[in-house]
Amino acid sequence: MVQNKPLYFLMISIHGLIRGHHLELGRDADTGGQTKYVVDLCHALSEHSEVAQIDLVTRRIVDSGVGPDYSKKCEALSKKTRIIRIDAGPDEYLSKEILWDHLDVFSDNLLNWLNEQPRLPDIIHSHYADAGYVGVRLSNLLGIPLVHTGHSLGRDKRRKLLSSGLSRAEVEERYHMSRRVDAEEEVLANANLVITSTSNEIEAQYALYDYYQPACMAVIPPGTDLVQFHPPESAAQPTAFVKSISPFLKSPEKPMILALSRPDERKNLLSLLEAYGQSAELQEVSNLVIVAGNREDIREMENGAQMVLTDLLLLVDYYNLYGRVAIPKHHLPDEVPEIYRLAALSKGVFVNPALTEPFGLTLLEAAASGLPVVATENGGPVDILDNCRNGLLIDPLDTDALVSALLKILKDPLCWQEYAQNGIHGVRKHYSWKMHAQSYLSKVGALLETQETLPEPPLERRPMRYHDRAIFTGLDLNLLDSPEGLPHLIKVLQSHRRSTSFGIATGRRLDSALAVLKKHNIPIPNVLVTSLGTQIHYSPGLNADGFWSEHIDHLWKPKTIQRILGDLPGLKLQAKKEQSRFKISYYYDPEKAPSVEEIKTLLRTKEQTANVIHSFGQYLDIIPVRASKGQALRYFAQRWEIPLEKILVVGGSGGDEDMMLGNTLAVVVANRHHEELSQLVDLERIYFSRQPHTLGILEAIEYYDFFNTCRVPEN
Repeated sequence: MVQNKPLYFLMISIHGLIRGHHLELGRDADTGGQTKYVVDLCHALSEHSEVAQIDLVTRRIVDSGVGPDYSKKCEALSKKTRIIRIDAGPDEYLSKEILWDHLDVFSDNLLNWLNEQPRLPDIIHSHYADAGYVGVRLSNLLGIPLVHTGHSLGRDKRRKLLSSGLSRAEVEERYHMSRRVDAEEEVLANANLVITSTSNEIEAQYALYDYYQPACMAVIPPGTDLVQFHPPESAAQPTAFVKSISPFLKSPEKPMILALSRPDERKNLLSLLEAYGQSAELQEVSNLVIVAGNREDIREMENGAQMVLTDLLLLVDYYNLYGRVAIPKHHLPDEVPEIYRLAALSKGVFVNPALTEPFGLTLLEAAASGLPVVATENGGPVDILDNCRNGLLIDPLDTDALVSALLKILKDPLCWQEYAQNGIHGVRKHYSWKMHAQSYLSKVGALLETQETLPEPPLERRPMRYHDRAIFTGLDLNLLDSPEGLPHLIKVLQSHRRSTSFGIATGRRLDSALAVLKKHNIPIPNVLVTSLGTQIHYSPGLNADGFWSEHIDHLWKPKTIQRILGDLPGLKLQAKKEQSRFKISYYYDPEKAPSVEEIKTLLRTKEQTANVIHSFGQYLDIIPVRASKGQALRYFAQRWEIPLEKILVVGGSGGDEDMMLGNTLAVVVANRHHEELSQLVDLERIYFSRQPHTLGILEAIEYYDFFNTCRVPEN
């Protein structure tokens, strides 16, 4: 390892239902393989002496519909490992597609929690796009290396959904796909290491992204719990599961074709049942058992699962498969290993007919249990079967090929025995958790050389050490154009100067901002954030924050960016006085220039990591990826120990949005550009004032009772 002290890992996996026991795998589309992977990874890493602490962070859920375990703020998994649950959004359980509006609050609440811990993490590891969104922000703010595992990817999913017949509008409305893909691009631009399960994942899925950088990716296949999953040692004893499927089957002694997945259309269970229903020979030599999650009443399930299960039952009736097919209503997580062994004892086959499978953890579990497999040729199973030689790959849409593969294994005892033994040995050789953890630690160890956590503020800059709250506002659109309100606001701020820091965040350069302040007789603020968050200066001497400059210099290549954009039509560099070390400013002509998204894509494909900011329809600014008004504000709050919950942020245009999201108290003041923030109207901590400019700021101070209770009023 690079450093001597044992490591602290922060794992982030936000959606789904995560707990340390009886994982509810298959309960819904959000509680599947990722849930099990992150828990198992934490257990495996905790076995190593190089690891001091692992915190698995997820969303706290207080909902009688999912049980009390998910409301506990802390759950110990071992001496080194715990689950930490962070509040974000409403109490109830939410699907991952609905969580996007609450991720900024999750980030801020997690940051607050981290600040209460004895040390900061050495590594942040995010799982899936929503955790990646949070991980990027924490990594950029704290200077901690970021590791990411995608589990599944939005561009690949969107492509498959479109090919299934859904329109782009339907995909966007149902899955919020553009936000997910943007987050994934941002993660790929910022992550120090991306861990994938298979090489196919890199070549077929990550290659669809503008920030595709295979050199920053490593294939580390998930491990398998070889204590739980092992070959049968003796004849199966009657279990609750055996009893649950016996009433379905006329000849339960026949070999079992086993499918085990959640009832999701992409798992392609209907094609499996159709293939079985169309083959008299397959029905003659085997039973089909489909374990598709747990259910009480299909009519009360979410639409996707309800549709799949209903169609499965209709197909059983259509092909008259009574006595040959079992679709049990219930199984316990602890029963899953026994289910595999039951199928292996029957000389059966495990089948995964998914349209695509990112990895295929169930294939490893089946293989470790001595059960041959037939699996989709799309995705992770290609690597698994290449390593283990324990079954056959098929086109999941070719029912004839599926039938042929199943019959080949079921009717040839020597073939069955060879695949069963190969699977047992192959999993132990290639897919143990011990090997996974060793590979993981060797990969992430090198990243620690880049660690650069934020230092404490130097003592000579402590005039604000007694301040417990702050007001941050833009300049031109918020403070000006309200001559009757400005003197009143200045008087209010001066009367609370002992407790409240005053900050201005502007797109102007320092010299330009100072000129405007002087012209309008506005006192120099305690904190002046200029050039779109790329420079921070403190009063009384307007001392520059040198560490912030070093911090945002990460991945910043201004000359390369100017060269890439230099020949684009409709872009013209602004005057030299508008440029700065960390800001490249253009005039933007929408009639001639490529769209902003096309410009972002161009920079991505040229491997340039930066923030692109479009404002007022005519300006385009490029700044470092770690810089923005919102990041600068959070950096200030972190260094000066002012809670975000006690910072009032004043916004007047779209350029202020990232300051306003999350835990800050915010107000959108009425002005000619406030409609650019209209999409924030439903968020709890954002107030839309009736008054313009400084009058709107004064209105918000009263609304939040800012100098007293400082909180959102109860309705």
